[in-house]
Amino acid sequence: MELKDIASVSGKGGLFKILSPTRTGAVLESLDNQKKKMIVGAHSKVSVLSEISIYTTDADGSKPLEEVLKKIHKEFNGDTDLNSGSAPDELKSFLKFILPEYDEARVYVSDIKKLVTWYAILVKEVPEIFAEAKKESKPKAEKTDAKAEEPKKTPKKASAPKSDAAKSKK
Repeated sequence: MELKDIASVSGKGGLFKILSPTRTGAVLESLDNQKKKMIVGAHSKVSVLSEISIYTTDADGSKPLEEVLKKIHKEFNGDTDLNSGSAPDELKSFLKFILPEYDEARVYVSDIKKLVTWYAILVKEVPEIFAEAKKESKPKAEKTDAKAEEPKKTPKKASAPKSDAAKSKK
């Protein structure tokens, strides 16, 4: 499962797995032990996690939620010791540690509470999201090695025409 398969519904606590779209909405299943299914219509505000980002003060203006969740997992490995009842200053300092460039004027404490809650749910119910991130990192490293070899090949190709040109001049 990936973040594009998980959604949040305004007014409903928790996270939901997107089972299938319908003509007027979607069929969702809760990401908890109850596995309750529900149909949400066009009037419901459904946010897919892969499309959510956090406001920042850098040139990009925002950071995708997926990157922030991966960084939290890298730093805390599933245990942040925070919950939605944590003190506002503690939540702000947590996000400042994870994302130093977050926009303090546009990211509210309630947003940080959601982030902490969602992270806890994802670690508990869908830990493979973070395992896949580790698997994806390894192929990227291999691709980087392959790319590192490619520039070595390029100068050889570049030098070959020069030598051919030099031969043709003689």
